[in-house]
Amino acid sequence: MNSTGSARRASRRRPVARLWSAARQKETTDMAEYTDRVVIVTGGAKGIGRGICLAFAREGARVLCADIDETAGAEVVGASEDLDGTVHFQAADAADDEACRALVETAAARWQPADVVVNNVGIQPPSSYVPAHELPLEMWDRILDVNLKSSFLMTRHCIAPMIERGGGVIINIASIQGLQSMKSVSAYAASKGGLLSLTRQLALEYGEHNIRVLAVNPGAIDTPLLEAAVAYRGDDREQIRKQIVAPQPIRRMGRPEDIADAVLFLASDKASFMTGEYVCVDGGMMARGAWA
Repeated sequence: MNSTGSARRASRRRPVARLWSAARQKETTDMAEYTDRVVIVTGGAKGIGRGICLAFAREGARVLCADIDETAGAEVVGASEDLDGTVHFQAADAADDEACRALVETAAARWQPADVVVNNVGIQPPSSYVPAHELPLEMWDRILDVNLKSSFLMTRHCIAPMIERGGGVIINIASIQGLQSMKSVSAYAASKGGLLSLTRQLALEYGEHNIRVLAVNPGAIDTPLLEAAVAYRGDDREQIRKQIVAPQPIRRMGRPEDIADAVLFLASDKASFMTGEYVCVDGGMMARGAWA
């Protein structure tokens, strides 16, 4: 090979390498935007919520983790001790109006009003996997309260401080089941579809106040919620897990960190022109458009 030609090609490549390096450096610097930012995460003690809490804390944010599971909440606080930010836990049922008010007030009193609110709390009890006419009304009400009403309640209480401070971000953790679902999950699918509609509505109402509202639709994410569903479907858990990911172009379970990465992007200034939209983080499930 001609050494002169090789040198020329290497020379041409160096600016590209330098540009790539500069871009990576800028990306690292940009994440400093979360330093001392205040974030509230509901359902933050386990699964996706835990991943989101720790991801924000890793980037220097001050995170208020809300959950009914106090033991798991304490574990998240412990896991954050060596991170750049901090996590404070507050026991709360986000389906309760006063609990939501208290979360917003705690964040403001401890640090400052929330810059970002992540409405993550959600339930899908295996016992709710029944035809719609067999679903107990109490179960329907509880799923809708936790999965949909909680996001409305948190929004009610965080909006006024966000308007006063000149903006903020609300991110709702919905589901691909809010877009296209399966049999026997009527309450869960309705709650997540409603959450996507609420996301669009809030974006329309508060965009003029520099408040962005977005949603993330997780697919099959390896969490306690999914594991409970797998256990409910049969004894051969490994085979069931393979069946779940079979329709995906990316043939693996998602991780809580996959959702957290999407949330960090959407909450950042890099997504400043995005609102009223959702992002599917599902291994390509919705690209196929079907579950099987």
